[in-house]
Amino acid sequence: MNYIIGAFKAPCDVFITFADERSRKQVAIKKDNGKTVMVPVFESLETIAGEVSIAPVPGKRVEHQGIKIELLGQIELYHERGHFYDFTSLVRELEVAGEIYERKIYPFEFSTVEMPYESYNGTNVRLRYILKLTIGRPYAANVVEFRDFCVRNYTPLPTINNSIKMEVGIEDCLHIEFEYSKSKYHLKDVIVGKIYFLLVRIKIKNMELEIRRRESTGSGPGTYIETETLAKFELMDGAPVRGESIPVRLFLTPYELTPTYRNINNKFNVKYYLNLVLVDEEDRRYFKQQEITMYRLQETPESS
Repeated sequence: MNYIIGAFKAPCDVFITFADERSRKQVAIKKDNGKTVMVPVFESLETIAGEVSIAPVPGKRVEHQGIKIELLGQIELYHERGHFYDFTSLVRELEVAGEIYERKIYPFEFSTVEMPYESYNGTNVRLRYILKLTIGRPYAANVVEFRDFCVRNYTPLPTINNSIKMEVGIEDCLHIEFEYSKSKYHLKDVIVGKIYFLLVRIKIKNMELEIRRRESTGSGPGTYIETETLAKFELMDGAPVRGESIPVRLFLTPYELTPTYRNINNKFNVKYYLNLVLVDEEDRRYFKQQEITMYRLQETPESS
């Protein structure tokens, strides 16, 4: 029995390391098995280099038909679990067919790699970047090893960032104006605004501001839409009066936000909304929703 179990074990130990792994910023990602691991962060057009270590099991040799490493950018839709759409695919051949008798090191380099999309792990979709090492074997299953990494792309401050001004109301019962200082926010920004009550003829119990994320995947009849409330911030508790003004100041840092994603490789979108909710004394809810744009601003050394 031990012999049968051993027949399915990999004939070698394989490790993939990045050249500047110790000095590079790391972030946590969740693997398929639910465990969280730390991975290095890269930006688009960076060079991704490192080395592969292959060490045969003591007393064994590894016969192979070639060794290659691939850099892949993939989108996986969870309703098509196991099917990946590759939008980036680069390969480096490390060695032609032969045999390995002792530990060998293979350096690799992918120069100025275009990685246009950020890594994303959502409700129905995942966008990931991986290094995939394949040792082709003539009479047995290939040895395949993966190493994840994360991509984050930064956006400069927008040159135009208009304020948001809107009115919401119920005829002869309620008339509100709300204003937010801008429509585009970086991930550690602060939402600042004011809400004006011009007419109040219903008894409002409380008012809150929500941040909602809407993720849509697929197209046509096969579109999947998932809306998630990421934050709830109480603006007011009690009945307002006509002419009253309520300030808004909501810090975004505590929340797990991503940039807005628009039509990523024709596979998915991620949009953010500010949702103003009013609840009256009979627990009826009135709301007004406004889309905002989220982006990632380059961190300074003090804030990173």
